[in-house]
Amino acid sequence: PAFRRFQRGYYRVYLPALAADWLQGPYLYKLYQHYRFLEEQIAILYVCGFASSVLFGLVSSSLVDRLGRKKSCVLFSLTYSICCLAKLSRDYLVLAAGRVLGGLSTALLFSAFEAWYVHEHVERYDFPTEWIAVTFSRAAFWNNVIAVGAGGAADFFTEWLGLGPVAPFMVSIPLLVLSGVFAVKNWDENYGKKRAFSKTCGDGLKCLLSDRRVLLLGTIQALFESVIYIFIFLWTPVLDPHGAPLGIVFSGFMAASTLGSSLYRLAVSKSYRLQPV
Repeated sequence: PAFRRFQRGYYRVYLPALAADWLQGPYLYKLYQHYRFLEEQIAILYVCGFASSVLFGLVSSSLVDRLGRKKSCVLFSLTYSICCLAKLSRDYLVLAAGRVLGGLSTALLFSAFEAWYVHEHVERYDFPTEWIAVTFSRAAFWNNVIAVGAGGAADFFTEWLGLGPVAPFMVSIPLLVLSGVFAVKNWDENYGKKRAFSKTCGDGLKCLLSDRRVLLLGTIQALFESVIYIFIFLWTPVLDPHGAPLGIVFSGFMAASTLGSSLYRLAVSKSYRLQPV
């Protein structure tokens, strides 16, 4: 029962944050198009977000450990809310600054929350380590459900209610506030080991170069992510002229992704044993 309560406390903060993130996926390109920016200008805005995510991703773990994991989760809620509010502006520089904040927020989303959970699970509550996988697998399941639902919700606010492509970004803000408030009220602070940034990067580079398999895996992952980012940029301008409901299409993508994950788990299960050597 104590573990269940601890899990629920984590999900109350983490799942609204994920929902806010997914809501912003279907109509980002459409919003910039609505503001009458050219494709080349929209591409630069996308690059601002991706580059920001890369740069802040390098320092996010060190930043989170020094600042505190709880404070970092609250910072995520704040920066992502400002990023969403920036979408109300038609000023190009404001939109670019919003994309930079979005990159920072994404880096925090994928580092601070899990780091906080692992520390509390092991250090404060002393639950068995193998239970961590239980929490994260359930979080992954709900992440998939939320992603599918977010596409439908974005379509509802944008198309059905006629609020326009900025609506999903405004709907995200209450969810981000909710996540931040729950973190402030219900979570305790914890910190990581303070290590020099240069040493962290040096250790990572040494690991990358010392094992050919790690380098190869990283290269494959980078190429795969590149294809995904190209797809993320192109799918809206390809489908939108045909009147496709973007939110529903997004839900379809997320459902297909969920199906792929399920098929993988089935393939590597004891029944089929297709685990690669």
